[in-house]
Amino acid sequence: MIAEASQARIGRRTLMGGTGLAVAAGACMVLRVPQAAAADAAPMASAASWPIKAFAQKTQADALQALFGSVTLETSPKVALDVPEIAENGAVVPVSVDASALSGVQMIALLVPDNPFTLTAAYPIAAGTAPNISCRLKMAKTSNVIAVVQAGGKLYATTKQVKVTLGGCGG
Repeated sequence: MIAEASQARIGRRTLMGGTGLAVAAGACMVLRVPQAAAADAAPMASAASWPIKAFAQKTQADALQALFGSVTLETSPKVALDVPEIAENGAVVPVSVDASALSGVQMIALLVPDNPFTLTAAYPIAAGTAPNISCRLKMAKTSNVIAVVQAGGKLYATTKQVKVTLGGCGG
């Protein structure tokens, strides 16, 4: 009698587990985004197109060449970079870039020349999307932060220095 009850319990658990798995698999199939639409929306969404060589570069010129194929930057007031002058914690430095004054923005990238690897972020901007990004960067030490915007076949940039301090004391 006890053996029969324990076999029934195992069977019930197996049935319940299998039902839960089937429900989860069905939900994934129903909520799946078509691959063609996802590929059109995010140009760098696949691992094959990720600019791994650009992120491995140690100098600004090498990173720009690997990412954009050019190192020629035009300093522009149309690229608004918002970073703190003093960062209390170099592990989480808030950064915002607004390139809405430019038309045809294709990408926004952030470089920190004094980091071990210069390129810290790259965001492809889909057509019809507001060219604004916000993120948090990790900075090894006090350095410039360079926002580079690719628009209309040119590279526009602006630079601001961020002083990384321990405890935000400024010293």
